[in-house]
Order: sequence, then C-alpha cells, then structure tokens
Amino acid sequence: MSDVTAAKKPRGTDDVPVPPTLRKSLKNRHIQLIALGGAIGTGLFYGSSESIQLAGPSILLAYLVGGLAIFMIVRALSEMAVEDPKAGAFSYYATRYWSRRAGFISGWNYWFNYVLVAMVELAVVGSFVNYWFPNIPKWVSAAVFLVAIAALNLMGVNKFGEFEFWFAIIKIVAVLAMILGGLYVVIANVPTASGIRASFANWFTVDGGFLPHGLMTRNADGTWTGLLMALVVVMFSFGGTELIGITAGETENPRTTIPKATNGIIWRILVFYICALGVIMAVIPWSKIDGDSSPFVQIFDSVGVHAAAGILNFVCLTAVMSVYNSGLYANSRMLYSLAKQGNAPAYLGKLSKKGVPVGGVITSAIIIAIAVVVVFVWPEFAFNYLMSIATIAAAINWIMIMITEIKFRRVVAAGDGPAELKGLKGKEALDKIAFKLPFANVTPYVVIAFMLLVVVLMCFSASYRIAVIAGVIWLAVLFAAAQLALGKSGSERGEEAAVIVDAAAATAE
Repeated sequence: MSDVTAAKKPRGTDDVPVPPTLRKSLKNRHIQLIALGGAIGTGLFYGSSESIQLAGPSILLAYLVGGLAIFMIVRALSEMAVEDPKAGAFSYYATRYWSRRAGFISGWNYWFNYVLVAMVELAVVGSFVNYWFPNIPKWVSAAVFLVAIAALNLMGVNKFGEFEFWFAIIKIVAVLAMILGGLYVVIANVPTASGIRASFANWFTVDGGFLPHGLMTRNADGTWTGLLMALVVVMFSFGGTELIGITAGETENPRTTIPKATNGIIWRILVFYICALGVIMAVIPWSKIDGDSSPFVQIFDSVGVHAAAGILNFVCLTAVMSVYNSGLYANSRMLYSLAKQGNAPAYLGKLSKKGVPVGGVITSAIIIAIAVVVVFVWPEFAFNYLMSIATIAAAINWIMIMITEIKFRRVVAAGDGPAELKGLKGKEALDKIAFKLPFANVTPYVVIAFMLLVVVLMCFSASYRIAVIAGVIWLAVLFAAAQLALGKSGSERGEEAAVIVDAAAATAE
C-alpha cells in the first residue's frame, strides 16, 4: 500500500477505507541534515567551554573517542533500521528482538528524556528572545514557540523535515564561518586580545600543554578534572544523533539513505567538533575560555568583530527551535510505536489523513508545557533532578540499543529475521545483513563497557553524581511501571509479544 495514497480506498472496493499510514516523505537531504543538526546545538556553542576547562586541548581526544562510540551506537541502530525500518525504532526493536518489557522501558525512557530536553530548551528560549526584546516575558516566548512547533508537526512529516533542513543549514554555516574566520586569524597572524600569537602550537605550549590536567586530577577544592572527566560532558553533547533511527519509518529509501547519513557522522564530528574547537584553542589560549560567554563569540571578539554575539544569539535561537522540533517529532513517533505494541493508550496509535500521530504530538506538547511551567516555578528542582534523569536516560538508551543489536543478530541467526532475512539461518543470514555493524562480535560489548565507564566517571563529579542516583531510581520506576502495565514477570519474548509486534508491523507498512 502506498503511503502517499493512504487516504484513498483500495482498488476494486467501494466500502473498505484504507487506514492512514506514516508517510515516507523524508528525502536523503532531510535525513543528512537531521543527522547533522542533531549533533550541533547549544552544547557545542556554549557547553564546549566546560569540557575545555576540564581537559584543555586534550578535549580533542575526548571528542574523537566519544565520537567513535556514538558512531558505533548509531551504526548498531542503523543496522536494524535498514533491515526493518519502523517508527519508534528503539522501542520497536527492543520489543521485537528482546522482550516486550524491554520495549516498554526503552520507549518510555526515550520519550521522557526528550520531554525533559525540550523542557530545558523552551525554558531558555526567552533568554535568547530577550537579547533583542528585553520586555517580552520569558513564558510568552516559550508559549509562542511551543504552539508554533506543535502546529508545524501537525502539518506532516515533510514540513518537519524541511524546517529541520534549514535549521541545520543555519548551524552549519555558523560553525563553518567560525572555522574559516579562525583559520584566517592564524594564517594572517592577526593580533588578538590575549596578546598571544594565534597558532596551533598553542595546543602544546600554553598553560600546561596538551594534557594540562592529565587523565584525572583531583584539585585542592576536591573537584576532579582531566581527560577522563571530560568524557562525561562530551558524550552527552552528542545526544540527538540517534534520531536517524527514528526517521527510518518515514524515509523514502531507507536502504540507501540511512547508511549515507550514518557513515557521515564521523566526518561531521571531525569537522564540527574537533576542527571547530581546535581552531578556537589555536586563537584563544584554552585557559582563557572561562564559560562567561560562548567560545564562538570569544574568537571573534578577540579580533574586534563584536557583532558575533548577536549573530550567535540568532543561531542559538534556531538551535533551540530545532531541538524542540526534533524532540516533538521523535516523541510523537515513539508514542505511536508504543501504542502499536500495546505499551501505551490506543489513541496514541491513530494517524491523521496526513499520516501524523496527532495524539502523540498533542500529548507530548501538553506534557512538555507542564514541564516548562515546573522550570519557571521550581527552577532548582527542575535543573537538579529532572535534568539528572535526562542525562542518565541518554546513557540508558544507548546501552539498550547495543544490547538490542546483540539480540537482533541472535534472532536473525535463528532464522526469524525481518523481511529478506526471514528463513535464513546462521552465518548465511548474518552475511545477508545489508549495513553491518563493524566488528559486530565485539563492538557492542566494548561500547557498553565504555558507557558504564562514563557512568562511573559521573560519580566523581558533584554535578553529575546526582544523575547516577536519579538513574537508579528512574530505572526502578520504569521496571515497576512495566510490571504494572504488562502484568507478568517473564522477560523472554512470548507469543503475546510476537502477535503485538506483527500487528504493529502490518499497520506501519
């Protein structure tokens, strides 16, 4: 059945309407820019100051190692998405190849994670608007953007993709302009405000050199710094990259588009994180990047281009809109998938004539609006506790993706794989996988171990320690909710789960 003609009656019948389906309207350019935009946000424009202070120039190694880990996570997800493209990827795959309980936990964890991320983005949007219009109350800005983006998502997936495309273009142009401007400063030997000549040699000669705090160093005040501690900040700056998997169910040609977008992640990380921060630290001594303003603003301020603050404010405003737009899209598709699995109320699985899960969009928007109110009324509670859950939820999600990939391969090898893999067994089945995870026998275990290391490192930071505690409580809540909703104790895939998933698959196609 064609997605485009989903609202029409099937040929040869007059009284059996065809139910609407998700539209496969996202083109290659949309997916490429959605994947890229997911890795570039306010975390890069402002949050990179924190990571630089923790590790100095060696932060480049942290981004390289963390980028490789996130690349393998998205490769694992894409391996499943290419063979079995479905909306709500994480939850669907966890249910289909692991257990219904795993699907419940994965789906609701990811949904709540993006609710909290969107909450923060909407809460700070007023700050960017106030740069130009200081008299507009912040809650008004939040309300306007919330309604506008929700309306955009109700218009159809093609409108979402088009807006994300242009949001990403703005961010890309901003980063490239900074890189080119910084290179000009280095090559032309333009005087800088610091009095230190701009040079890539500054990575090794200024304020302690390339590894000023070593792997881990405990300071006099009891705080920990160093390359390993920076990994914590770095990993969570990559949040959103996995959105590629969510889009698979609405992509025109996932077997070619998803691999292209996924393989492009490595060069994006090299260009937009490593090159950008490398140029910044060549122009500005790393110890002068104090977080009082964005390092992107500092690099232009240092050579007298003071309009950079206003330009970056506009870029960050579009970045905030992009994150909320992506979050609402991802959340509505996740609720749709959960509903089709029987893990969420049935109304969330209904689609409009445009193929939009209206219930998921409106429900997510309402919950996000409530969360934003919580930020304004109890900011300390929201940022200390709710954002701790969002931080650890990302780690839970990435670990579950790798475990699901292991389960996926076992199911494929047993002869129960999706589509063309079904009926094939053992090595023959695994060799038929179109977009394989590199070194799949060991990669998932290495990535899981790495993510557990990041969680352990979080315990050494006062600001992240609370996230680990919140994570344990959050997992217990999810397990209890799954037990309550599913009403059974087994975690193996049973006949009931298989029937539910098969029904979901039939509906989605």
